[in-house]
Amino acid sequence: MKPSGQMTVSLTGELEQFVRDQVRTGAFASSSEYIRDLVRERYNQQRDRAEKLKALDEALARGIADAEAGRTMPLDAAFKRLREELGLVDQSAGK
Repeated sequence: MKPSGQMTVSLTGELEQFVRDQVRTGAFASSSEYIRDLVRERYNQQRDRAEKLKALDEALARGIADAEAGRTMPLDAAFKRLREELGLVDQSAGK
């Protein structure tokens, strides 16, 4: 993959040695490759987090709309239904 830009990164001596040690293990061909891998990992984490937050916001909006439309159930019934759907119902207890 050809880099589309160039950036200079300043590190403390300790961090620079850490990067060099990581490259020496053979997992990365160069310091640049190691840094790119770290940045890519962080980028993916933040992107995944943003997607999860968006999905949560959408689910909350649907829940609020349901509540406002009167589509609700008592809390005990909701928890019972969830336990049943997750297979967490105690079979020894009298249903």
